[in-house]
Amino acid sequence: MPVYDRGKTIFRRLNIGWNAEPNAPDLSATVRSMDVVLSFKPNPYQYSDYSDVSRIELTFMHCARYRIGSVNDEGWYRGQCRFSRIAPSWGEFYEVAGDLRLQSAPDDWVQVCDLTPTMKHYLFYFRDEEFECDADGWKKVEIR
Repeated sequence: MPVYDRGKTIFRRLNIGWNAEPNAPDLSATVRSMDVVLSFKPNPYQYSDYSDVSRIELTFMHCARYRIGSVNDEGWYRGQCRFSRIAPSWGEFYEVAGDLRLQSAPDDWVQVCDLTPTMKHYLFYFRDEEFECDADGWKKVEIR
């Protein structure tokens, strides 16, 4: 998986061979016990293997907190996102390490359980929103 070192912040791209639908991903997040399930439509235009997949579910196991923000691609390119100009590319799913720039993060986090030092930070840019969370890990399920 590609790793992008941006000085104090490191991005590891996680969505290799798949992505969210670029126009209307129909994003939803659900809390199940201490997990958060992020559901969205896949991108069959760029990834033809996903033409018969109706949704992708990413489960973030033992998720301490998550947020869905309203930054879109236009705002990202204008520098209105805390990772603008350092994230490698818009519309991708990353594990982010190092400086998470939390001092400039919105305070609209949904708390699920206690944050631990071993949790990883995940970030996914969608058409008109971004999702981020702190969790122990993640898994992907395709819904046909």
